[in-house]
Amino acid sequence: MDGDPAVEPELDTFSLILPLPYRVSLIIVLGAWAWGLNLHYLHLLKIDVPALIRYPPRRSPTQPSHHLTTYRLATILTIPLLVSLLLFWALTRLKSSLVIAYSPIPNLYLLLLPLAFFVPLRGLPSSGRTRFLQTLRRVSIGGIAEAGDGKFGDILLADVLTSYAKVGGDLFVALCMMVSRASASSTSKPDRSCGGAFIVPFLISVPSLIRLRQCLIEYMRVRRSLEKGEADVRTSGWGGQHLGNALKYSSAFPVVILSALQRGPDSGNVGIGETGLFRLWLLFVFINSFYSFYWDVAKDWDLSLFESLAASAQQWLHKTTSRSAILLPNSPAVAAGNGLPSEYPYGLRRNRYIHAPGVYYTVIGLDLLLRCTWSFKLSPHLNHFNDLEGGIFMMELLEVFRRWVWIFLRVETEWGESRLFAFAVGLTLWLTRGILGTVRNNRGPAIDDVLLGEVHNGKLDED
Repeated sequence: MDGDPAVEPELDTFSLILPLPYRVSLIIVLGAWAWGLNLHYLHLLKIDVPALIRYPPRRSPTQPSHHLTTYRLATILTIPLLVSLLLFWALTRLKSSLVIAYSPIPNLYLLLLPLAFFVPLRGLPSSGRTRFLQTLRRVSIGGIAEAGDGKFGDILLADVLTSYAKVGGDLFVALCMMVSRASASSTSKPDRSCGGAFIVPFLISVPSLIRLRQCLIEYMRVRRSLEKGEADVRTSGWGGQHLGNALKYSSAFPVVILSALQRGPDSGNVGIGETGLFRLWLLFVFINSFYSFYWDVAKDWDLSLFESLAASAQQWLHKTTSRSAILLPNSPAVAAGNGLPSEYPYGLRRNRYIHAPGVYYTVIGLDLLLRCTWSFKLSPHLNHFNDLEGGIFMMELLEVFRRWVWIFLRVETEWGESRLFAFAVGLTLWLTRGILGTVRNNRGPAIDDVLLGEVHNGKLDED
C-alpha cells in the first residue's frame, strides 16, 4: 500500500485514495456513529446516559430517543462525505497531480463540517447541540462542572478528546497546509512540521493538559470540602485518587516530547544520541501504557482483576512455600481457595449490567492490546509502520475504537455507582423516618405530622 516507489516522491498510494482532509473528516464522522451506538446499546441495558451526563431530557414520549437523533446527525454528516469522496475519486482517477489540483473538494467538506452543530436541522433538536457546544467550551480550557451539573459528561468528553489528540494534530496540519505558501495544497504529502516543529506535538498534548487540570480541580474541591467539614475523609477520601489520575495524564507528556525530538532534524544532537533517545522514549511509553491500562481496569471500570491476580499469586506462594499468606478477604480468588462460592466472576465485580463475563475479559484484552500499539516499533518488520500515512491513520482509528469500547464499561460503572448511591440515600431516609415515627408514636403526634400532601380542598384526606 504505502511506500510505492512509483508515487512516493509526491504522494503514497494511500494518500491518493484518502488525502489528509478526508481522513480527519472520516474519523470525526465515525465518532458520531460510534456515540450513537454507545447510546443505543446502553439504552437497551436500561442505562440512562442522558441523565448521567445531565443532557437535556425529552419533554414528550413522542420525541425521538437520543440515540436516534444521534444517528440522524451522523447520517447528515455521512451523505455529503460520501458524495464528496465519490466526486473526488471520479475527477482525480488516483493521479497525484489531479489529487493536488482538486484539493478544494475535500477542503470544502472539512470546513463545512462544523456547521452541522450550528445550522438548524429538521428532526434534530437544537438544545442537544447547544449543550454539547457549551460543554466543549468549558472543557476546552480544562474546566469541569460540579457533580450535580454534569461533571461526568465533562470527564467523558475530555477523555474522548485525548483519544482524538492525534486527529486534532492532523486537523491543524490540514488547515495549515490550506493557507501555507510552502505547501502545494492540503492534499499533498502531509507536512507535520507546518507552523513549526513543536506546534503539532503541543496540540497533541492539549487534551492531556485539559484532563490534568480537571483532576487537580477535583483534588482541590475535595480538600476544601474536608477543610470546611462538609465531607468526611473516611467516606470521600483525601483526594489521592485524583492525584493518581493526574499523574496518569502527566505521564503522556514525556512520550510526546521525546517523540518530537526523535522526529526533529537534530535528533542526534540532544546529548544522549538517537539510541539513547529511543530507549528513553521506550521507558516512558511503557510506563504510560501500563499505568493507563491499570487505571482503565481498576479505577474507570472498577474491576477486581488486579486484586484477584494478587490473591492468586499469594495462594500460589502459600502452596509452594507452605507458609501462611495474608490473602485479600474480598477477592473471589480467596473464596475459591477456601471452597466457598465466589460472589462474582474472577477479576470482575458484583454489580454488572452486562451478564456475560466473557465480554469483560474480551474488553480487558482489547484494551491492553490497543494500549501497546507502540510495540510495532520493536519489530524489525513493522518499525516503520507508524511513519507511513496508512499506518498513522490506522493507529488513530484504533485509538478511537478503543475509546468507543472503553465508554461502554465506563458509563456502566458510573451508572452502577449512582444507583448504589441513590439506594443508600433512600435507605437512610427510610430508616430516619422509621426512627422518627417510633419516637412520635411514643410521644403523640408532632406538629408537622399533618403534611401538606394530606390536605385536599381544605379537608384532611381520609384513610
